[in-house]
Amino acid sequence: MLSTAAIAFEPTKLQVVPLTIGIHVIQAEYASSNEERMQGLMFRKQMGTNEGMMFRFDRNGKVCMWMKNTLLPLSVAFIDEEGSIINIEDMQPETLDSHCAEKPARYALEMNQGWFKRKNIKSGSKILGLPK
Repeated sequence: MLSTAAIAFEPTKLQVVPLTIGIHVIQAEYASSNEERMQGLMFRKQMGTNEGMMFRFDRNGKVCMWMKNTLLPLSVAFIDEEGSIINIEDMQPETLDSHCAEKPARYALEMNQGWFKRKNIKSGSKILGLPK
């Protein structure tokens, strides 16, 4: 039987949007509200190979991410309003280290750690299908 605390922390799946980077298609959960962005991938135990979490922020600006209660090692791409990747950072599970965009960003895309590197996706790569 699950305790009330365990039920409260059960991860919720969000709406999925397809994104494209070159020949690669990603099924990204879309976090657009403050509550959804705060939850992100917390408490998730696994994520599929081409699955991710897309964060859209209310305005273009300084964006930083952290890994509180996040169990998976992730890489995050910070993305500008036109869909170009600004920079990519690797993040370790359950840390409070800040990982920030090098320029004003509108989006962040979290993938399993190393995904961008394995696909040879770098700063300047364009992401199509971003929610407006």
